[in-house]
Amino acid sequence: MLSKSNWSSKIDDIYFMKKAIKLAQKAYDIGEVPIGAVVVAPDGKIIGRGYNLVEKNNNPLAHAELCAIAKAAKKIGDWRLEGCSIYVTLQPCGMCFHAVGVSRCSRLVYGAESPLFGYPLDSVNGIQIYKKHVEEIVGGVCGEQAAKLLKCFFKKRRIEKGDRDEK
Repeated sequence: MLSKSNWSSKIDDIYFMKKAIKLAQKAYDIGEVPIGAVVVAPDGKIIGRGYNLVEKNNNPLAHAELCAIAKAAKKIGDWRLEGCSIYVTLQPCGMCFHAVGVSRCSRLVYGAESPLFGYPLDSVNGIQIYKKHVEEIVGGVCGEQAAKLLKCFFKKRRIEKGDRDEK
């Protein structure tokens, strides 16, 4: 299930991931963990955009993926996002991965790996219930760019909190 992007969709994947990275930059600019997400309809139009708003909204559910999924569902008037792809700058946590499955997105494309918080996407045991909905998972698209933004954010945060050992 975890796969590398094929050449026919690689250009589209990069294009949409760059849109998600722009949203992650918005999160960075307001002091949120810089994660962005876009939901793309089967016709190639972006129908949902989101970035982390956990701190701003004081809401632990305001992850980029959930914001983008909610906007996409509202835009099309249906919670079922069948045939849609979601692009997110960081490997989703368990909550967000399951939301992708519940919303019936067909593809999940993410940028940077998240070994600490990311849901183990290649674990067949953990995702059986959603396997029929999430048909393809593609990792590493613009991963270095997404990871760099996250590293800059956390380095800045450590410096602001007084950790002078950071360079």
